[in-house]
Amino acid sequence: MTDIAITAANVVAGANAVIENGYASAAITAGQVVYRDASAKYNLADTDSATALVRKPRGIALNGAAVGQPVAVQKSGDITIGATVTKGVAYYLSGTPGGICPVADVAAGDYPAVIGIATSASVLSINIVAPDAIL
Repeated sequence: MTDIAITAANVVAGANAVIENGYASAAITAGQVVYRDASAKYNLADTDSATALVRKPRGIALNGAAVGQPVAVQKSGDITIGATVTKGVAYYLSGTPGGICPVADVAAGDYPAVIGIATSASVLSINIVAPDAIL
């Protein structure tokens, strides 16, 4: 899979962003996709994980956080993703923990989870759909 190359400093929530706050249970960088673990903390989501919870993305981290530090997670709405994306293309959770890839790079054996659709060359409209069905 070829993930989009995100510049963490350029990740910015849009005016219509739905954001929740919590704490990291792993090192997280702004722009990475996270899930909420059993202890209600955030960790990196991964589309080809053997663990169902890890395959269920919650949103995109808006800031970097070390273990135990606060993290803001955007669950829906527009986000300037800090990378170049292609308008109209669907972007999915990647097999790289926390990564985002275009639909063309979703591989056999993955549990596809839609993260959102690009609405411009830099904005992703987050609308997570994670059916947990293997490709």
